[in-house]
Amino acid sequence: MKDFPEFMKNEKNHISSSQQNTEDIDGYYFEGEDGSQMAFWTCYSDRVSKEHKHEFDEYTVVVCGQYTAIIDGKEIVLNPGDEIFVPKGTLQGGRYIAGTRTISAFGGRRIHK
Repeated sequence: MKDFPEFMKNEKNHISSSQQNTEDIDGYYFEGEDGSQMAFWTCYSDRVSKEHKHEFDEYTVVVCGQYTAIIDGKEIVLNPGDEIFVPKGTLQGGRYIAGTRTISAFGGRRIHK
């Protein structure tokens, strides 16, 4: 597949660019009853994700492309099928190559509408 299915990209679930740590990335989310969320990200050009922390755990899997996670200053290259778990409070950032798609699960509310 070259993109996430259309049903996963409903405008009602679109993530505003003001809530993203990376420019030129498109995201959609779903929320669980407990407030946890999942986000589906597509990065359209080579980009850097700003350093940030969350007050909840985060799990990410790379669907296609490549994401280099920078966790507490250590670089971890993730290719399709690779996963990473980032504990809450951990300083993180990274680099995407154009065309990268990832799925992230958050143990809390990352996106606020």
